[in-house]
Amino acid sequence: MGLHTVEKIGGTSMSRFGELLDNIFIGSRTGEELYNRIFVVSAYGGITNLLLEDKKTGEPGIYGSFAAGDPVWEDKLETVLREMLRLNRSFADLGLDMKAADEFVRERMYGIRDGLRHLMQLRSFGHFQPKDYLPASREFLSAVGEAHSAHNSVLILQAKGIHAKFVDLTGWRDHSSYSIDEMISTHLRGLDFASCMPIVTGYVKCSEGIMAKFDRGYSEITFSKTAVVTDAREGIIHKEFHLSTGDPKLIGPEKVRIIGNTNFDIADQLADMAMEAIHPKASKEMELKNIPIRVTNAFDPGNPGTLISKDYVAPQPRVDMICGRSDMLAVEIFDPEMVGQSGYDHKVLNFFAAWKISYIAKNTNANTITHYVSERSRNLDACLDEIRQALPAAKVNVRKVAIVAVLGSNMKLPGFLSRAASALASENINILALDQCMRQVNMQFMIDREDFKKAQIALHREFVEKEPAHND
Repeated sequence: MGLHTVEKIGGTSMSRFGELLDNIFIGSRTGEELYNRIFVVSAYGGITNLLLEDKKTGEPGIYGSFAAGDPVWEDKLETVLREMLRLNRSFADLGLDMKAADEFVRERMYGIRDGLRHLMQLRSFGHFQPKDYLPASREFLSAVGEAHSAHNSVLILQAKGIHAKFVDLTGWRDHSSYSIDEMISTHLRGLDFASCMPIVTGYVKCSEGIMAKFDRGYSEITFSKTAVVTDAREGIIHKEFHLSTGDPKLIGPEKVRIIGNTNFDIADQLADMAMEAIHPKASKEMELKNIPIRVTNAFDPGNPGTLISKDYVAPQPRVDMICGRSDMLAVEIFDPEMVGQSGYDHKVLNFFAAWKISYIAKNTNANTITHYVSERSRNLDACLDEIRQALPAAKVNVRKVAIVAVLGSNMKLPGFLSRAASALASENINILALDQCMRQVNMQFMIDREDFKKAQIALHREFVEKEPAHND
């Protein structure tokens, strides 16, 4: 295993680069202490939304308008270019070479503009289908955001006297075709991590198409792949917050505690609750290679954060985190013909699989199966119509619900369920259903949405605030 770490920095943090210099990149480090660290960086906050589409609202960016054939995409490209140049100005006091930074952005953005214009011309002849060129358009539009932030980072670090190296994995004007692993290993080959600081773009151009496989979660895939390919000692994810026992905005920053240690299993449970410590597809290879992941707060440099390792189990039973999702739908199928019939659930799941709908939890009894799915699941109505047609004796009901989860690597607490039910009952919260596997790492309570916040507060008070603080 190598001596180095691979560290990922998200877009919101990258926009506060001056603080990152003091907290992460340099701080009190001197000489060789600065090195043996590879950084994988995201685009500056908000840039990828402008390049593609807003992640929350869906408002089209350059790509969204281009894909729709709306000529306004050219105006949007100019708007994004101006925003990138504005961001460059915001780093002037950090020593950024403004001429080099601006030339880099203009060359990339005008190159993209020309490429998209040519595609629009080809499209006008009617022989090219959107499926033939839109995926590639989405790829290289996304790539420019990471190239911008990584290139700026290198210019600033070099101005500070650090031997930083721009590792551009975006494949700009490169006609070669590599897998993700090959692209990373090829561009890092020959670098001495002990004497240089590689700044790696979070986007990787690869033969399989990283956007096509992972969409907006690609930078964490790059982080994971880089750690595995280079055999890193540890992977570090710098976020804007600590991984805590609950949402500090909801429960109160003075009441939550930082989670010192947990394992990959709990990280997977968090991802299911849309509370990703790391993209679940990104963590798998690191877990298999036994490379631990540390989640830290980029703006609290003295705190070691949370270490996610393969075999960690809390030495004493405890709850690690209270979290949940308020965007859930309970899809209930009641069928008197279900009882004693083997393979009934398999029929239902075949429809889910065909429409690419995944579920978070499931309850069953003799004649009822309830799956809990995100209300953002595409094609759910069409899927349910097919189920109703295929199972005419069944009644299919859909209800808006929330799920609150209690997670922990070791929750074998006597009377756990009784305590949880009492805590919720004390706030007049009705438990609609509950779900727990025998491994006892995740207990889920299905409740009405209006009870979502107070349920988390009640369970956090019962299982965290009433318990003594732990040191591990």
